Amino acid sequence: MTTCEHVGRLPQPEPAPGTPQGCQECLAEGTRWVHLRLCLTCGHVGCCDSSPRRHASGHFAGTGHPVIRSFQPGETWRWCFVDELIV
Repeated sequence: MTTCEHVGRLPQPEPAPGTPQGCQECLAEGTRWVHLRLCLTCGHVGCCDSSPRRHASGHFAGTGHPVIRSFQPGETWRWCFVDELIV
């Protein structure tokens, strides 16, 4: 995997308390998601770009938090929105 400058500066948090069961916004809206992504800056759990609402990308757009990782069992990849790289 390629590295970016953002990965080394991240705290790598766990999911925000009370949200590991799904996308925070989808749960609040009563909507569905396809896959989940974890923000490696703050622990926000959002849905992927294949989901109707794309909340993980929306979280980046609103906060500038650069890197997410898959929150799917068995997946360990990370994505940097800024550099548009799998890291």
